[in-house]
Amino acid sequence: MQALGLFCLGLGILASVRARAYLLMWRSEPKESLLSKALTQLVGTAGGIYLSFELLFSFLKIPETWWSENNFIVEPLALVSLILAIIQPFVIQIWLKIRK
Repeated sequence: MQALGLFCLGLGILASVRARAYLLMWRSEPKESLLSKALTQLVGTAGGIYLSFELLFSFLKIPETWWSENNFIVEPLALVSLILAIIQPFVIQIWLKIRK
């Protein structure tokens, strides 16, 4: 019975791979715009900063009620992360000009 299940699973995987290969053969490469690349990088950086803050606060055992009150429209920690991600390139440029 297990062999039959594994055989069916293998056939399903094989059929899925063949269908994907067929669909990819006719699909053209999507072209990313500069705006989409910039937004992807911004969201990725902000997400990394947010996760770092979350881990830092849980490591330091800072209670969540300190920064996640229900009075705010946006979670303050996420807003701070987004602001830091927006400011980061400007700070790096200033830092590089100062170091010259």
